[in-house]
Amino acid sequence: MKKLASLAVVLLLAVVVGCGNNNNGANGNDTAGNTAGNTAGNTAGNTTGTTTGNTNGNADQPTDAVTSASVVDNEASFKKAISKEGTWIAATLKDLTFTEDLILEGEFTNKDKPARKIALYTQDADKNITNSFTLTAPKITIRSENARIQGGTFIGDVYVEANGFQVVNAKVQGNVYFAKDEYQATYDPSDQGSVTGVTEVQK
Repeated sequence: MKKLASLAVVLLLAVVVGCGNNNNGANGNDTAGNTAGNTAGNTAGNTTGTTTGNTNGNADQPTDAVTSASVVDNEASFKKAISKEGTWIAATLKDLTFTEDLILEGEFTNKDKPARKIALYTQDADKNITNSFTLTAPKITIRSENARIQGGTFIGDVYVEANGFQVVNAKVQGNVYFAKDEYQATYDPSDQGSVTGVTEVQK
């Protein structure tokens, strides 16, 4: 049991720390991962960015409530994490499959800028990706500004209704439709991600 708890700490800390920088998923400067030391026995629980239980020795760093993260291992918790009442990072520890459409919505910030991330991976203390996961749904609608799907695979279509959407070190097995030209103009197709279908403004 001690080994399992230790492994849970590493996985939780790694994915949240790895998600801490909105420009580089491998940068671990965000305090969202600071509660991993308190969540070893509950990998399905939410990590809410406090300075207690900080396994990195960064307890003196200020905590920004709007940069918290949710690390989940079930569909219900993931839906809450991507809702308006969720967190800026929604990170999964396993493959998730939905039969209904998903909506990523709400206004969140990271480092004083609008940001939202679906993290489909875990990584170790050396920032190497240890597992990548698949999120499956008929479609996901993106309504949060500067949102990204990162580190795994989304199977389904993506409907973008906000500026700054990106696919980073990830794959979308489906189409990406933009509600407006201005939303497509802020999309960077070279951002180390891939889309198997079309990327176009919705007709």
